[in-house]
Amino acid sequence: MSIQSTMEGKLKKAFSPERLVIINESHLHAGHHHQDSDHHRTYDGTGETHFRVRIVSSAFAGMSRIERHRAVNALLADELKAGVHALAIEPAAPDEKTRW
Repeated sequence: MSIQSTMEGKLKKAFSPERLVIINESHLHAGHHHQDSDHHRTYDGTGETHFRVRIVSSAFAGMSRIERHRAVNALLADELKAGVHALAIEPAAPDEKTRW
């Protein structure tokens, strides 16, 4: 199972979103330098390391932006420890406007 599929399953189970889009943006980071343990390397843009999560859920109603981010980060902590280098989170409650 891919990291993206795992994240999607976790987010759906935890937040029952009205809308969920997970975008693999790893290719946008080709050529960037990453530190991997004690080694610096240039990232080639392949794999599943950089994601954007756009999620609309009633679970976010009444939560601050920081609380929403913390909730998603906590849920995806294993993926972040296992190689996801960057996670852009765009959470919203159903009554809020989104640009996407």
